[in-house]
Amino acid sequence: MSVSEVGGGPPDPVTVLLVEDDEVIRRAVGMALERYGYRVSTAGDGLTGLELFREQPHDLLLLDVMLPGLDGIGLCRKIRESSLAPILMMSARGDALDVVSGLEAGADDYVVKPVDTSVLVARIRSLLRRASFAPSPEHAPEPASDGAGDLVFGDLTIDPQGLEVRRAGEPVGMAPTELRLLLEFAANPGIVLDRQTLLRNVWDYGWDGDSRVVDLCVQRLRKKIGPDRIETVRGFGYKLRR
Repeated sequence: MSVSEVGGGPPDPVTVLLVEDDEVIRRAVGMALERYGYRVSTAGDGLTGLELFREQPHDLLLLDVMLPGLDGIGLCRKIRESSLAPILMMSARGDALDVVSGLEAGADDYVVKPVDTSVLVARIRSLLRRASFAPSPEHAPEPASDGAGDLVFGDLTIDPQGLEVRRAGEPVGMAPTELRLLLEFAANPGIVLDRQTLLRNVWDYGWDGDSRVVDLCVQRLRKKIGPDRIETVRGFGYKLRR
């Protein structure tokens, strides 16, 4: 997603890659998103979707779980090998296996079909806000040229202005949701954050969401910054060790 550099012109349309094998759903969802101003590319199977994404990366991906050939979980993993673009999974059943598998593969969020268009668009907008996230003044220290603005937790260094993370001096690649979750923890070191608070502040949910989204993202984050950096406080939530 880009903005015209000439005179601060209007933003370019957000490009969405929709991969769905059911033609009726694919057409209906595609037309609905286009009415909201999104530019939509579609594919009916995972391999075609992967080819389309490699030909031209998109701002956001909307992937069905059950796809012929390469399923949505496998497609998500393939995309995550080279891209941190926001991924929203769609599941016809919404059972624990589909949800957990999709989030473990690197998806940022999921919806259960059939999904109301307004809900789908709200989720997409939330993902795009996370992808373009910049820390608010109260969550970020003043920038400092000597690196004094960095937040340090053991071997973990977070630059909240440059949105960069290093572990033992090595850069850590993070999806937008993972980075925003880490910044939320870093803004509240040593403070227990419950799942509903994290859903509101990180996922932009204005309603109660599925806490599995939080749990799986925390698991992915631990793999990148160290298993002991984020502590589970049973019955309450999580906190970042100082």
